[in-house]
Amino acid sequence: MGDRSVNFSFTEFQLIGFTDLKAYRPLLFIPFCIILVYTLFANGILIIIIAKERKLHAPMYILIGLIAALGFFVPIYFIPRMLVGFLWEMNTITRHECLIQMFCLHFSACFQSTILLGMAVDRYFAIIYPLRYSDFVNLTNSLIFFAILSIRNALSIIAMVGLVVPLTFCRTNLIYHSFCEHTSVVNLACNDITKNYLALTVAFGITSADCLLIFCSYVIIFVVIFRSPSGESRHKAIHTCTTHIMTIVIAYISVTAAFVGYRVATIPRDARILTSIMYHLVPAICNPVIYGLRTKEIRTQIVKYLLFCSCFLCS
Repeated sequence: MGDRSVNFSFTEFQLIGFTDLKAYRPLLFIPFCIILVYTLFANGILIIIIAKERKLHAPMYILIGLIAALGFFVPIYFIPRMLVGFLWEMNTITRHECLIQMFCLHFSACFQSTILLGMAVDRYFAIIYPLRYSDFVNLTNSLIFFAILSIRNALSIIAMVGLVVPLTFCRTNLIYHSFCEHTSVVNLACNDITKNYLALTVAFGITSADCLLIFCSYVIIFVVIFRSPSGESRHKAIHTCTTHIMTIVIAYISVTAAFVGYRVATIPRDARILTSIMYHLVPAICNPVIYGLRTKEIRTQIVKYLLFCSCFLCS
């Protein structure tokens, strides 16, 4: 579409990601449908187990439950629309729907960073101050911690998305992406978008600050662990911390890959879209496996529920 007057602004966008694949584009329905079903099932099982088992109502398991909740809801924000687009070429999304989707995805990303920081803080007090753990990590302190950081996240993302609202999209309404990613939408605007990139930088800075705090916490934790005498408690602490670190590494490698993908011009645009999508999906895919296999208490309950379900189906 050609240039139009700046007094005109599109009210609908077309999400045309992966159209470079041409006739092969509909085949993407299969892997993404499998991913959607798997993430809903795996994370749903994790949520149910943690919610139903009273002995798992400890801070560490509640944080795992929150991670699972993100893994359950984030794919719902954009995969169903992708699947419809792949099969029936129904790629239209209204401006309001686009902004809501953008807010949900970016807020979820920030909230994931907050949960990972919460995991690091929980392990920090459990290992550095084991005798005073319950004084530091209790319901009141946990609620205050997450309330403050959630407000921080919300204000940052509201500002970021709010600055998109007044933009004029007069050149084109074609977004070469499969969901309303901030950079892809803002780059279509006819206005000065300096403030928009500043808001995005602030949001990225928040997750970077969380990452730095997480890194410092685990450096201190492992220094204390390796200075302590060998034994079962030391082995358990290492096992628990490495499980959390696996989750953290997966999350931050995904976001780094997506960030780099948009800033290296030689990377094909379909590859950029894929890294952006997997940034949201990889944690949702991997976390149930990590916690299901490496956390004994959760693994035991999963086996118990699966055996119960199999007996029920066979009866």
